[in-house]
Amino acid sequence: MKVRANGIDIHYEVSGSGPWLTLSHSLCCDVSMWQPQLAALEKQFTVLRFDTRGHGQSDAPAGAYTFDQLTDDVLGLLDALQIGRTHFCGLSMGGMIGQHLALRVPDRIERLVLADTTSRMPAEARPLWAERIRVAREQGMAAHVQPTLERWFTAPWRAAHPEVMTRIGNLIRKTPVAGYVGCAEAIARIDVTDRLPAVQAPTLAIVGDQDIGTPPAMSEAIVAAIPGARLEVVPDASHLSNIEQADAFNRLLLNFLTE
Repeated sequence: MKVRANGIDIHYEVSGSGPWLTLSHSLCCDVSMWQPQLAALEKQFTVLRFDTRGHGQSDAPAGAYTFDQLTDDVLGLLDALQIGRTHFCGLSMGGMIGQHLALRVPDRIERLVLADTTSRMPAEARPLWAERIRVAREQGMAAHVQPTLERWFTAPWRAAHPEVMTRIGNLIRKTPVAGYVGCAEAIARIDVTDRLPAVQAPTLAIVGDQDIGTPPAMSEAIVAAIPGARLEVVPDASHLSNIEQADAFNRLLLNFLTE
């Protein structure tokens, strides 16, 4: 299904029953990233998944995106579906959107889960993102498949799950260049750590112990800044901890949302 919000068509899916829970995926993924969570979550929540601007079946306009813009997209979607309050779980880029939402509309976020994400991209990382953008523009997204998979999953897990590597690799490959570039421009500039003490929602940070994209220290900084927030480190997981250690991720998520 799609709605028109904030000037674009946004693809979304709704399933399950119970209180609203909104899931926001990482860069280069789409709603299918959350497949390992659905069976566990749908029993207790009405789950809203959406394709972020530039991804999946949502529109991918050219130009640099901002997190204010990505936040407006989500708010437009929530308004269109008449969702007043929702739990929110975002991973990586999705967690960055979650932080902006919690700061912008604290009355609409029930509980906040920030997985494998950061509140600040160090200045020294900007040339890295500039290079990734250059590669996407000049060589296409296929050039990003292998290095991204190597960052997102531990080597033993990659070797043991070739079918998942094929599936996630296809998501990376199919990401529109405009969408990748637009979101990468926003990610490279995120810097909200100093604003996080204003977050009112009960917050849980989850991170894989071997996440090299957004290492545990970045989640520690988030937890240190948000009053009452707590951290859970998932063993034997890299960046997409919700896939690599789905059972552990689901347990942490459900325990927090239902406590």
